Amino acid sequence: MVVSAHGGAAAVLEMIGEWVSIATLVLLIAMVAGPPLLLAGIYFHDRFQSQHAVLRNFPLLGRLRYIFEHLGPEMRQYLFDSDREGRPFSRDDYQNMVLSGKYLNSMISFGSKRDFARPGWYLRNGLLPTLYRDLAFDLRPSIETRRYVTDHNGLFSRSEHVEKERIASWALDDAWAPVIGPDLPHPWVLRGLMGMSGMSYGALGRNAIQALSLGLGKATEAWMNTGEGGLSSHHLKGGGPIVFQIGPGLFGVRNELGEFDWDRFRKQAAIPEVVGFELKLHQGAKIRGGHVEGTKVSSEIAEIRSVPAGQTIDSPARFPMISDLDDLFEWMARMRQESGKPIGVKVVVGGPGSLDEFALAIAQRGDGPDWITVDGGEGGSGATYREMADSMGLPVGSGLILADDALRRVGVRDRVKIIASGKLFSADRIALALCFGADAVQIARGMMISVGCIQAQRCHNNTCPVGVATTDERLMKALVVDEKQYRVLNYITTLRAGLASLTAAAGLHSPTEFTRHHAIHRDSLGRVRSADEIFPAPE
Repeated sequence: MVVSAHGGAAAVLEMIGEWVSIATLVLLIAMVAGPPLLLAGIYFHDRFQSQHAVLRNFPLLGRLRYIFEHLGPEMRQYLFDSDREGRPFSRDDYQNMVLSGKYLNSMISFGSKRDFARPGWYLRNGLLPTLYRDLAFDLRPSIETRRYVTDHNGLFSRSEHVEKERIASWALDDAWAPVIGPDLPHPWVLRGLMGMSGMSYGALGRNAIQALSLGLGKATEAWMNTGEGGLSSHHLKGGGPIVFQIGPGLFGVRNELGEFDWDRFRKQAAIPEVVGFELKLHQGAKIRGGHVEGTKVSSEIAEIRSVPAGQTIDSPARFPMISDLDDLFEWMARMRQESGKPIGVKVVVGGPGSLDEFALAIAQRGDGPDWITVDGGEGGSGATYREMADSMGLPVGSGLILADDALRRVGVRDRVKIIASGKLFSADRIALALCFGADAVQIARGMMISVGCIQAQRCHNNTCPVGVATTDERLMKALVVDEKQYRVLNYITTLRAGLASLTAAAGLHSPTEFTRHHAIHRDSLGRVRSADEIFPAPE
């Protein structure tokens, strides 16, 4: 029997047509019957499960509750919260940080959204503002950066391009810069007044640390604080100044048994970029040791910290070798001697008198810390407990005044500098911190936002969707170091420029001239008083 080629092709096409018809019929049946069957399955599963009361009484309908609950944070952030409402940062606060980093711009139009009827702090302006040419800032356009320029911004499309630009560093002249440890072989000169607060490699991923290091290095005079996780090669990428923070876990300066290793300490002190060491006694969001989930502890991080890879890390609540002030002062004295570099402590002020004994010991002994970092209770953390973050420790403004007073009462304020941290993400907040007693400030979450943080609040579980607070290799790829480093550079220089603008408006030459006289409080009845009236400084 002979079948023509034409006849065979027709048979194949007829068979294909039959299979297509069957597949179409099956698909139609699945589309019609599938959803009811799926819903029925979910209904009976929910009705007879014993874990969720809402689902047991209201199958299917109860699931909508959980869906909306899951989407709630995003819905509030993007649709329902007003521009000034969101927490930890409002939409306005967040956008201002993003815009300054991306576009090198902090301009607004039409007027402030602040509710001026509510009590709050203001900055005193001078009768005759200072001309920019008379400010104690470096105004030369000496740094090359990149910024975005918007070509089109429509409802459904947006186009931008990147431009190179030269900008000023806005660093202070040497004559106005505070000096930490002037009697040491290697003093620390603060020409920038702003640096990165402690954020460990491990809490943040490799790409985030590199972008921060490169951006701050390009800005010049802006330091990195390693956080208590130790120093890595990624911190050194930008070549800028580094404060090596030592927490109760002693990471980076400990041996395999977890004990302080002086040989390792001396090696860290010999690194030129390291300008000082900070002993972390407290942190604003957690008056306890650090916590890192095992999923974030890669082999590299484990090697830096001298701990097993993949194991959850919980630092002690305090240093095991320091049980009283005598131990603390002896430890700091030896660290100064071994390193030739300044030593600081990071504390949270708990209330009136909290630092009085500490300050008195500084005066009586004639040694002690070269600086004190005052961290506010409003500060952030990659992992802490709500009850501690909400209620333990004073906010930074109150803490600064109490710390400043404690040092003034015993006559050591000129010798011991104060660095403030705790939600100081804008130039006006920084200026108020300087009014309350700070010599300089450190910023953490503002830096995170400048490298891409979207406040997803998943820092503790290694699932940060933008690659900032994660060590997951797949997620870290989202953060492009070469792009984000310029956002960090732009953010810090925009802050400095904003501080210079406020300095000029106050009729001052340098932000180091801000005092309590320049901080004005308006109460609910409209009465105004300066901070030096409300909190008169000790003579």
